[in-house]
Amino acid sequence: MKKLKTVYTKSLYMFPYLLQVVLNVSLIILAIILAVLLVKELILFGAILLEGNTNDYQLFLANILLFFLYFEFVAMIVKYFKENYHFPLRYFLYIGITAMIRLIIVEHDNAMDTLFYSLVILILIIGYFIMNLTPRDRPESKWFFHRKS
Repeated sequence: MKKLKTVYTKSLYMFPYLLQVVLNVSLIILAIILAVLLVKELILFGAILLEGNTNDYQLFLANILLFFLYFEFVAMIVKYFKENYHFPLRYFLYIGITAMIRLIIVEHDNAMDTLFYSLVILILIIGYFIMNLTPRDRPESKWFFHRKS
């Protein structure tokens, strides 16, 4: 019975580590996919720029903002690994603001929807402002930040 209890306890402690490995491998695969899509978007952006005969600035701006969305997601995954498995909230706010701006550029036919999208951007910016005003009572990261005594 005691041996069964120790096996159960060890497996209970190993389960979070196993989930962390699955999460890390999944994020690495996602980062690779996003990097490929980032390069694809850059090539598409270059083709639109070199073509020269298009006057569709909405497509041009939408592709630029889509590029930045991919870029921000990849940067967020990199930050996750650098900050000891923690996603900074500000990256989610950056991604939300960029996504809403892209949505306004691409789908601006309905004025009421555009107003709601701009209100969402305002709320995200206010949230970012409040987040920067509050003190940062966070545990010290072992990799990136070193507190000077």
